[in-house]
Amino acid sequence: MSTTTTPPPTGTPVPPRLTRGYAALLGVLSVAAALGVGHLVAGIVSPASSPYVAVGDAVVRLAPPWLVEFAKTAFGTSDKTVLLTGVGVVLLLVAIGAGLVSRRVPRPGVVVVSVLGLLGVAGVMFAPTFAPLDLLAPVAALGTGVTVLRRLHALALSVDAPARTGGISRRALLVRSSAAVGVGALATAGIGQLLGGDASGSRDAVTRRLAGATPAERAPAVPASAAYPELGTPTFLTANADFYRIDTALRIPRLTAEDWSLRIHGMVDTEIRLTFDELMARPLLQRTITMLCVSNEVGGDLISTANFIGVDLRSILLEAGVHPDADQVLSTSSDSWTAGTPTDVIMERGRGALLAVGMNGEALPPEHGFPVRMVVPGLYGYVSGTKWVTDLNVTTFEAASSYWVDRGWSSEGPIKTECRIDTPRGSSSPKAGPVTVAGIAWSQPDGIEKVEVQVDDGAWQVAQLATEVSGDTWRMWRLVVELAPGRHVIQARATNGAGLLQTSTVADPVPNGASGYPAISVTAR
Repeated sequence: MSTTTTPPPTGTPVPPRLTRGYAALLGVLSVAAALGVGHLVAGIVSPASSPYVAVGDAVVRLAPPWLVEFAKTAFGTSDKTVLLTGVGVVLLLVAIGAGLVSRRVPRPGVVVVSVLGLLGVAGVMFAPTFAPLDLLAPVAALGTGVTVLRRLHALALSVDAPARTGGISRRALLVRSSAAVGVGALATAGIGQLLGGDASGSRDAVTRRLAGATPAERAPAVPASAAYPELGTPTFLTANADFYRIDTALRIPRLTAEDWSLRIHGMVDTEIRLTFDELMARPLLQRTITMLCVSNEVGGDLISTANFIGVDLRSILLEAGVHPDADQVLSTSSDSWTAGTPTDVIMERGRGALLAVGMNGEALPPEHGFPVRMVVPGLYGYVSGTKWVTDLNVTTFEAASSYWVDRGWSSEGPIKTECRIDTPRGSSSPKAGPVTVAGIAWSQPDGIEKVEVQVDDGAWQVAQLATEVSGDTWRMWRLVVELAPGRHVIQARATNGAGLLQTSTVADPVPNGASGYPAISVTAR
């Protein structure tokens, strides 16, 4: 079953070799065991030191900007799943190859597994958050992979020997050993995932604290007239589970409120360090804010609105004493991602920048930054929405650069005046006659003053606006138009509260956000 021999042409004995099927399985089991043990040790030492996660993170850091943007455009919020799946497929193919080149002797497979292990070591060593103890996971993975390959290979080549081990044949021992390795790989990986940290207890405690807190400032009530969900627009507030997520974290940081702290330093008169309790002791403010990803295409869905609660960031920076020549606040997350926010925007009176601790009546979800994140109205998230924030360095754009700016995006990122058509859907076939066109528009912090709709080359028609909640949120709109049978092109444009008309100039998201009028094509029947 596991070994074959071929009659030698000269009568010289031919060394036994593994069948192709078992050789491939041997490679897969060796790599799987390595990944499982590495994940287990990482769960004990440091979740980010898992070789699988570390290599994925390295791919994210080193990928060229065009590839990163392609992934976000093509896969949206599933880009991380696609990346991890791709890494898994590559590892599977390499593992199969490692086994196939080791049918006679284990050395070629050992070399391949060792190279994979060293890549894991490199991924961990060159991670922004590297600590010497993090090497335990990739080193344990490397040792496990090599050991499993050698031992299963030796056992497989001896299955045809008549000797018995412990009362069972070597063939039975091979089958049992292979099964044990496979089950062990799954078990260790699963245990490592569980040990990687669970902040649910801490998050539940924060949710209870927020429920009992009395905000110093409450967000305005959202009236029913603020949205048209019955027409196909979103609900005004986006449920936490549906809130768009764009970040670079392959493994969500599992911070607890008890362990969190924030350092504010750099070009300030007084350095400030805050624990979570110290942050919560300050006045809590509720603010309803629409957030938008700079990668959002015209008409895209990377936009959401939530009721955030947190502490006013401007007041904290006023305490620190920001130097007049500091033009950037460089924020850093617990996994070393960085964003640069213009200082004058944060310090603008009434702007409402927050260190947020809650979202829609509960503590921040882990994937949205628990325990603390930044939220700055009017700026795209890549320069303002740092999740898991642990450091604020008051500096200048000249002195320090942030993650996405290093990859070709602009440094300031003000949100553009834009709108979107939600209904009817593009390429749909509504009934000819009166058809309701509806959607959303946004222009933080100025709000929306007008939305207009054009059918084919006709005149621009002013749409009805839903009740405005604040200038920091999106605004719904609707209009009934007459469609004759046949194909029609419908487009829309918005004007903000300062009288600025949305630009018709078509631009890609890079470097400072997409622009152009949203347009759909429908065929009335």
